[in-house]
Amino acid sequence: MLSTPKPKRCAGCRKPFTVSGYDSHLKQTRKPACVAIRRAEGLSTDSASSGNESPPSTPCHAFAGDYFGSYSADDFNDYDEDDEVGNADAEQPEWLEDEDDAEHDADDLEAEGGWEPPARPLQDFEHLFGPTEEDHEPAALPDRAAQSRASEQLRTKTFRVQFPGGRAGAPTSPSRERSAYEKYQQHIDALNTNPYAPFTSRMDWEIARWAKVRGPGSTAVSELLEIEDLASLLGLSYKNARDLNQIVDEKLSSGRPRFTRREVIVAGEAFEFFYRDVLECVRALYGDPEFAGLLVFAPERHYADADLTRRVYFDIHTGKWWWETQKEIERRVPGATIIPVIVSSDKTQLTVFGSKTAYPVYLTIGNLPKDIRRKPSRRGQILLAYLPTSRLEHIKNKAARRRTVANLFHACLSHVLAPLRTSGIDGLELTSGDGVTRRGHPIYAMHVGDYPEQLLVSCCKNGTCPKCDIPRDDIGNDTDSARPLRDINNIIHALNKLDDGVVAFSQACRNAGIKPIPHPFWKDLPYVNIYTSITPDILHQLYQGVVKHLLSWLTSALGPEEIDARCRRLPPNHQIRLFLKGITTLQRVTGKEHADMCRVLLGLVIGLPLPAGLSPGRLVRAVRALLDFLYLAQYPAHTSDTLHLLQDALQRFHANKEIFIQLGVREHFRIPKLHALDHYVQSIKLFGTTDNYDTQYTERLHIDFAKDAYRATNHKDAFPQMTIWLERREKILRHEAFVAWRLRCANVSEVVSDSLAASPSEASSQVQRSGSVCLSFLSTARESGTGAQPLPSLAMSSIKITKWPNVKALSFDAAGQFYGARYLRDALARFVVQHRNPSLSAAEVEQAALSVSYRFHKLPVFHKLKFTLRDAQQLGIMEDAHDVAHARPRRKDRRGRSVPGRFDTVLVNDGTGGLSGTQGYHVAQLRLVFKLPAAASRELFPDVLAPGPLAYVERFSPLTAPDPVHGLYKVTRQRDAAGARLASVVEVRSIRRSCHLFPITGAVIPREWTSSTVLDNCDRFWVNSFSDIHMYMIFF
Repeated sequence: MLSTPKPKRCAGCRKPFTVSGYDSHLKQTRKPACVAIRRAEGLSTDSASSGNESPPSTPCHAFAGDYFGSYSADDFNDYDEDDEVGNADAEQPEWLEDEDDAEHDADDLEAEGGWEPPARPLQDFEHLFGPTEEDHEPAALPDRAAQSRASEQLRTKTFRVQFPGGRAGAPTSPSRERSAYEKYQQHIDALNTNPYAPFTSRMDWEIARWAKVRGPGSTAVSELLEIEDLASLLGLSYKNARDLNQIVDEKLSSGRPRFTRREVIVAGEAFEFFYRDVLECVRALYGDPEFAGLLVFAPERHYADADLTRRVYFDIHTGKWWWETQKEIERRVPGATIIPVIVSSDKTQLTVFGSKTAYPVYLTIGNLPKDIRRKPSRRGQILLAYLPTSRLEHIKNKAARRRTVANLFHACLSHVLAPLRTSGIDGLELTSGDGVTRRGHPIYAMHVGDYPEQLLVSCCKNGTCPKCDIPRDDIGNDTDSARPLRDINNIIHALNKLDDGVVAFSQACRNAGIKPIPHPFWKDLPYVNIYTSITPDILHQLYQGVVKHLLSWLTSALGPEEIDARCRRLPPNHQIRLFLKGITTLQRVTGKEHADMCRVLLGLVIGLPLPAGLSPGRLVRAVRALLDFLYLAQYPAHTSDTLHLLQDALQRFHANKEIFIQLGVREHFRIPKLHALDHYVQSIKLFGTTDNYDTQYTERLHIDFAKDAYRATNHKDAFPQMTIWLERREKILRHEAFVAWRLRCANVSEVVSDSLAASPSEASSQVQRSGSVCLSFLSTARESGTGAQPLPSLAMSSIKITKWPNVKALSFDAAGQFYGARYLRDALARFVVQHRNPSLSAAEVEQAALSVSYRFHKLPVFHKLKFTLRDAQQLGIMEDAHDVAHARPRRKDRRGRSVPGRFDTVLVNDGTGGLSGTQGYHVAQLRLVFKLPAAASRELFPDVLAPGPLAYVERFSPLTAPDPVHGLYKVTRQRDAAGARLASVVEVRSIRRSCHLFPITGAVIPREWTSSTVLDNCDRFWVNSFSDIHMYMIFF
């Protein structure tokens, strides 16, 4: 029987509350009558009581945002509105995946039959388009020899050069302090008896974790726990959310500093912002035991050759900035450990409807490997501050309001980052998670943000470059990666003119090309050049910038009808998103959707004519060049050669971009985001590859640190509640990691105890084995994170099929009827002969295959191959990718809808294919995946090792030479003299991965084709090398 908790009424305001709501009401109320009740009941808002209090406040600070004088509106006419970008795999049972696939494919089949505009007759094209202008330009394609050379260099073990002197990053003391976990354990469980302490049991801890991380709100948790006898039956140490919060607040530690609340007064109105001690945030990240063994303490130079001529860049410590900054500090105080401080800021919408926003500022350190920093689950980022989000609409003068908003931003960040001024020069003692102490110098290294944020940080005006002082009218005209950055000394000189009066200060800033911001937060930070610290942004500059422009230009030039028609008729592939309603009518397109479009964009424009006889080749080259730049810019590791390819791609675009002006879709290219591509090479050389500082990783943090936190509040005076919620969540996540550490230590202790009871040799073996697991794990983690290079692996990919077949017994006739494997008997016979005797000629194989007979009539069949695509660069840096190839017939889904058959195309290695390039590979359509019965394998292969799973594939023509205009390879179906498709049986292990094809068509794609039938209706295709970055890196 469930008992309903009775509401509790406040004697001050006479309103009813739940038990937990009553406590929250008394702690947050400001009504005198209710405050008196709170005091009478002995409740407190101090952290010692329950932790529900707001963060500690500091005295109000009167912020004279406009004290430096008045200026014309032109000085501040360039503050854009907030650029909000929407935020755009867990394993599940195989049968669930199959049902999901069926539902998705049935939906696609229905979408294929949707309405679309009728195709224009071919004679209309002949009438409207004159003869095509002859294309005399040389082929503007990537240098394939350079691509091959760069690919080979990245797959060799790099040659590492350490910073000279041996003192950079060295410990200051040979002694080792206790780690943060050891200190924490001493605090909460000195007797070392309960790994879940302060919780009494695993059940106690798991429910607490669920309630604070995954569970509902506090009221629902209290109501659940107040069910009669529930807490006692489960052995819980808390009876409601209030008790649980008290345990979390008083007994757990997050290892991270608390938030401080500060008020600023702007034009007579007070605004609050919340921040943490920046040095304590650095200590927390640097000293986290979870990162022990992963931190980098000194810069390194990596080379691809023994002559040390070709640099390799990946993590921050391989870039030039850390090396040069280390040299400067070593001249003053040798033995420094630089802590590169990476700050990112961006406003975000908290509600779907309404205007509630947050302005979070995040912090991480460059000593952490980039794969740690970009994964929220690894907790390598800290919420540093919530800045004021007010638009200051009480200031009526628009120019004054804009400059006040800018000054408010810089004033707040100046206060937050002020401790870096002295610590960056003098250093401070920092202890890492393994207990080793070094003298750390936290130095502001990078600021990650979108274009409006970059302008705000660098004090530059809209329409200009936040890094260099290129004239506004010259932006986008050409490319020059060697263009110098803004002179920071000139900027500082202009800012110092503030003491000479308002007019002199305004004129000096105008001459320097910046806004008159009197006290930028970076002005007094040591070793900082803000124009170096502004970094590239793949999400906003490319996907939401240049690519967005490009799609608009192509739609205007080629027309939406044929582009969308081609979208609807692309064959399916695991890496490809099908836009069965086209792409030209989409609204509020996200960065993820733009990335999906880029995978197929080149295939949508190949072969489409242009008006007035203009050459379509130049347009195709421009599209190809931008796609090359996009994919090369996202390489997880770069060499000097790949950076040359990156710059070459940008030059090829600028060489062909004039076609858009001739088509009338552009008048100029004064686009700051296009110009920003000039600075990619320089930034990669300074700070490593772009995945060190891309905003798509920091924007993901908005979910955890802003949106989820806001949803946990009552939406009234939200930010104090958000900070409390975040602090509690951090404590739970820290305790979760601590519990895992305790359990690991207990397991190791058990292994050691068992080994002591064994013989000496067995004990040594057991200890070595247990130790090797831990060391191997740490070594692997360090290699994958910091770039220590393992030897290249021979494995290109691994393949997984289900344990049980999808069809247990499929006859040869059914294979031909339902799977299209019409010549399975003959193809299998040829495979048997070749496998038994690989030296036979083709004619001898055909002759010997006639004598092969089968004593079986049915085969177990599988419908899916899963690939794990290994690091294409073989450096241990690039994460493995996943791929799937389907071979399944037409069927019905669980709602009775027709699901079309799907037989994907794959890349097959003939035995001579390498890690990259097309030599030794051919394209084939996967028709049937099967195994031979055990008895049949023994009979057919009596003297040789029997093969594993097999695949029946229909072959396409060999890969010869890429097209001279767009660089894709052409393949056609192979047929015999009678027109039948040529097929063969291959081992599944020879299939490298899936591949995607673009159908080759004329100006108008046949409307009778559909996405599910195009592979059968069309015989000629282009191989899509842009289906994903792994395909781009290996297929050229």
